[in-house]
Amino acid sequence: MDMSQTASVELQEKEVSTLKKILISQPEPANKNSPYHVLAEKYGLDLEFRPFIQVEQVPYKEFRKQGVDLKEVTAVIFTSRNAVDNFFRVCKDAKYEVPADMKYFCVSEQTATYLHKYITVRKRKVFIGGRTARDLLGVLEKHKNENFLYPCSDIRTGVVSNFLADKGFSYKEAVLYRTVSSDLSGMDIEGYDVIAFFSPSGVTSLFANFPEYEQKETKIAAFGPTTASAVKESGLILEIEAPKPNAPSMTGAIELYLKELKG
Repeated sequence: MDMSQTASVELQEKEVSTLKKILISQPEPANKNSPYHVLAEKYGLDLEFRPFIQVEQVPYKEFRKQGVDLKEVTAVIFTSRNAVDNFFRVCKDAKYEVPADMKYFCVSEQTATYLHKYITVRKRKVFIGGRTARDLLGVLEKHKNENFLYPCSDIRTGVVSNFLADKGFSYKEAVLYRTVSSDLSGMDIEGYDVIAFFSPSGVTSLFANFPEYEQKETKIAAFGPTTASAVKESGLILEIEAPKPNAPSMTGAIELYLKELKG
């Protein structure tokens, strides 16, 4: 091995050894055997969990002003757990019993599984996409005769609603919750080797709390294409991205990055 190769290996090993403190901008998983905790133990990482965003419910009175008649809805589109929670909250507030033949279109298997909290899934009609909202569009196209409700946040990509409008679907979009920046004051935001983002709102929260933030040597990770775009548009350098075919999760992407540094 020549001197240049030796120097390169030493640099890589140094980078791996300094990537220890990782900020996950989400709540800590309740399960102590979660992939995050397994990853931390395997590589000796110091993981800190801190939600960068908070979800606020839209009051029922405000929902009513959106002109949605729940009795006309025959199918609901869920792109997150928050959408599931808030749809059933609004139904409860309206004293509306969801019909047994209601159809549910879920962005992922995880979201569909979460429905167990509110319904007996085997007795209902549940349709599942892949991992993203765009994966769900092909499933929706096979059910053009439904009256859809799309419960969502005040911040969304428009992928679902634009598709429904372009294809002439009968649908209503209902903003049931808002995404707001968390108060991150008191954090040493420059003290992390890696910061992992999971939504564009998380990136917005970073600069809302730290307007003068400079990335410097910190590695930025992002989950999902819209989050990756938000990272790049904010002027940050993205080095860890998920999902990928060989790294479908954030933990998988971080581990892959560490392995690549080791060579």
